[in-house]
Amino acid sequence: MRLARFNVVSACILLGTAWLLLSAVPVNASEEAASTLADIVPFKAQYRLETRNWPSATITHTLSQEGQHWLSDMRFSLAIVSGQEYSRFSVADDAVRSLLFSSSYSLLGVGDSYRLTDSDIAALDRQAALVDLSRRAGHETCTQSAPCDLDFVDHRGRDEHLQYYATPGTHIVNVPAGEFEVQQVILTDIEKPDRHLEINFHPDWPGLIVSAEYQKEGRRQTRIRLTQFNP
Repeated sequence: MRLARFNVVSACILLGTAWLLLSAVPVNASEEAASTLADIVPFKAQYRLETRNWPSATITHTLSQEGQHWLSDMRFSLAIVSGQEYSRFSVADDAVRSLLFSSSYSLLGVGDSYRLTDSDIAALDRQAALVDLSRRAGHETCTQSAPCDLDFVDHRGRDEHLQYYATPGTHIVNVPAGEFEVQQVILTDIEKPDRHLEINFHPDWPGLIVSAEYQKEGRRQTRIRLTQFNP
């Protein structure tokens, strides 16, 4: 069950991530950054999820607009494991606000589901946080020596705390879907210094993961790569 949940989170950023997988306003962010944040736009993408000792899986990620709100949906399935989670959120004055979060998974036909409303979410849920983080990455003064704090809630509504920083500038990566410019973000847990998550976001498509890798004790545990992208 723990590995099944780990897959779901990875799919998310935390995968989220890292679930991979955050704070609505990073504490070290400069106020000037807000005017340069990329607009949120719809897309549909597929990722290949590779986890040690498990067969690979395809994750489908859809970001769509529903009236004044946005919906981020991630789902995957294997022969014996499936998972899905989605977030409904709003954006106003560059601030993201979670409205609803739903998560479910099944392993060999046995699983569970969770649902959070805005009153259950103190900061952001991890799907909305993924979009928010990708917009802000590279626009703040977060560094390896002075990282930003990220606060979010997990699928049960429990507070989680990570730190992150963006590597200087952008660079090009090659994945099955093609060649993309990316902004790399490193997520760490101060209570587990032997682990970190690297996420390569597309700077012009908030929420789009080009690739991500979760490492423990210097060894890759999970990798995600973009295989299809439909703007």
